[in-house]
Amino acid sequence: MARSATPVTDRGYVETDTKNHTTRAVPIPASLVKELRVLLADCEPDALVFPSHKGGFVTSTEFRWVFDRAAKDVGLDGVVPHALRHTAASLAISAGANIKVVQRMLGHKTATLTLDLYGHLFPDDLDAVAEGMEAGARAAAGRLRAG
Repeated sequence: MARSATPVTDRGYVETDTKNHTTRAVPIPASLVKELRVLLADCEPDALVFPSHKGGFVTSTEFRWVFDRAAKDVGLDGVVPHALRHTAASLAISAGANIKVVQRMLGHKTATLTLDLYGHLFPDDLDAVAEGMEAGARAAAGRLRAG
């Protein structure tokens, strides 16, 4: 996301920089890209992906009305939108994303912030580290013997 739409009293929604003035990269699964291409096939390049039913930006009230209803319809009554952010972080970590990737995806200013929030989800890979160190030691010993 390169820009943010912020509600401003008496002005409606105003496009501004994101709160930490950085661009956010969000990975999108190929299956969703396919669906979005179909949805946006006849749209202008700068069209909103999910416009308000009145046109323009979706207000937070309209978004919550649609979100809450959809969540209830699929048996997730009570799930709040921010929970999806945590789900995305958890899924990225379980897919093997490193801390810098998760930091960038969430728009956190530092990896420390991301680790403070999600560090407990990273696997304890001490055994994998030991195995990697062993493989490196064997390779080095093999080169010494050969050389």
